[in-house]
Amino acid sequence: MAHSAQPADGEDGRTTEPSARKDSGIEKTIAILSAALDDDPLNTGLHAALADSLRDAGNETGYLAHRIAVETSNAIIASATAAGASADAIADMRSALPLYNLATSYYMRGDHAAALHWFEHTLAIEPDLAIAHQNLAAVLDALDRPQDAQQHRTRAYILQRVFVEAADRAPRRVLILCAGRTSGNVPFDTLLPVQTSHRIKYAIDCANEVEDFQLPRYDLVFNAIGEPDVAQPLEKRLESFARRCGRPLLNRPAAVMRTQRHVLPELLADIDDVLTAPCMRIDRPPISRDELATQIDQGRVGFPLLLRPLAKHGGEGVSLHRSIDTLWPDVEALNAPCYLTMFRNYRSADGHFRKYRSIFIDRKPFPYHLAIGSEWMVHYFSAEMTSHAWKLEEERRFLEDPRTALGERAMRALEAIGEKLDLDYAGVDYTLLDDGRVLVFEANATMLVHRETSDGMLAHKNAFVERIVEAFEHMQAARTRRK
Repeated sequence: MAHSAQPADGEDGRTTEPSARKDSGIEKTIAILSAALDDDPLNTGLHAALADSLRDAGNETGYLAHRIAVETSNAIIASATAAGASADAIADMRSALPLYNLATSYYMRGDHAAALHWFEHTLAIEPDLAIAHQNLAAVLDALDRPQDAQQHRTRAYILQRVFVEAADRAPRRVLILCAGRTSGNVPFDTLLPVQTSHRIKYAIDCANEVEDFQLPRYDLVFNAIGEPDVAQPLEKRLESFARRCGRPLLNRPAAVMRTQRHVLPELLADIDDVLTAPCMRIDRPPISRDELATQIDQGRVGFPLLLRPLAKHGGEGVSLHRSIDTLWPDVEALNAPCYLTMFRNYRSADGHFRKYRSIFIDRKPFPYHLAIGSEWMVHYFSAEMTSHAWKLEEERRFLEDPRTALGERAMRALEAIGEKLDLDYAGVDYTLLDDGRVLVFEANATMLVHRETSDGMLAHKNAFVERIVEAFEHMQAARTRRK
């Protein structure tokens, strides 16, 4: 029996509008092409077709990523053809570079799930592509999978210690000293944007000294191993490199070491209007509750106090204890070196806790953010800043005019902290006490600076990030002119 063509029906029984049918058709095409690419990931024709479909669906990120894969593949073929490779040889080529560029494009645009998918395809084809392991580690960190990230980071630096990221018309070549076996590096992507910086990343902890003499040419060295607990076993290696490199070096290793949490109070002790909580480091886990109590007495750190694992930031692993009854089980369970820091209640008169962050570029402070929360452990992402206009307004006043927001007394203290740290790039987290003094939580070179999304509620903060980036650029230019 013949049937006349009927409009497609929606799930609720109503006739589907033409635009809905069109959208459904595009999504179905994208699903079919994506599945086909999972089976044949190097098929340039499929990437081109998927790029077109993603563009039709309004997915600009996906369109650009897959077009990059197509263009990379075409460039490889053109290069092989120009070199005289036969048609059969070109057909047999299995370069994972198009997929690596595809994955990296997704990563640079913040689509970490897609980046993960295509980095996995990349490494399935070329398991020893070190830079893919390196970038996949960054993706896994962003996806809160630190153990998986470290496995790929370790693999990357076993395979390769030097990673060159060239940029057209970059004003200088910057050698970035990194720790490859662990975290603890300065988050330098904002300071040295890959689009305009010729970056030579060197995992110096994985390299022997002979490799130091085989590095590409560079004009400036940035010691990005900013976590002092990570830098400590590398201190002699880093100092040796600094003495013989013959180039200006940012963040001298000895200055980095002075930012260890238990050393910082003594470093800042003679600065007027600055307080730093007493802190002690326990290198050998105590074998008993009584031994722990003795160590606390000897360290002159009283309760309440904070327990913190070494080389951790952002509140990771931190716990507050008001007596040894709760502290001892946590120290016993940690069974690793840690810090104990005396806790001071810094609640403001209005009942909120405030944590300011200033960034030092060439020892001068720049305001970066102010987080205002209802709990003692304040982080910008958990302080509900965007839910309260008054919080953003108070932060704006700090960013626009920190001297007025903090007062002359506190600004002089901040300037003195920058001079005392003696680092080319560093930051300090602190609060302003009711009497106008500055209570320092931590000060070191690992402080994160990043741009906000251009169309988000915090986009106004980008102007102040740009001031930091511009100051860092001016410092680099000045140092390389002096060489």
